[in-house]
Amino acid sequence: MNKSFFAVILLSSLLFANGCTTSKHVETGYAESAIHDDFPIPEAAKQGEITTNSANPNIKIGASYELDNIGGEQGLYPPESYFQKLDDAGWAELEDRRMGHVQFFEKEDTVMAIEIHEDTFELYEMKPGASF
Repeated sequence: MNKSFFAVILLSSLLFANGCTTSKHVETGYAESAIHDDFPIPEAAKQGEITTNSANPNIKIGASYELDNIGGEQGLYPPESYFQKLDDAGWAELEDRRMGHVQFFEKEDTVMAIEIHEDTFELYEMKPGASF
């Protein structure tokens, strides 16, 4: 009886500890985005709506994505490993253009903007010569 009691306690503790861990965003790989095939996105991201008729005159095309915890709690933490992947792919962050949840990346003559929140992000290709 003593061994079974400890087994139940141990199993309960393991289940409780597993249930209390916080879900972290883990990237397993990358795929091309729906709006620019040279701009990678986490392959686990679920694509939503594509916008071609934006109210913002600086945006050429945009797409929304869902991805658990991409921006951390309340979207306050940029996904560093994803930004490193963008850098590895040749996309330079325009740090002086950062605006709150929106970061801009440039490669050759293309500028892309990413607006990151807790479980979603929007990706925008900016029009050539756009002011932002």
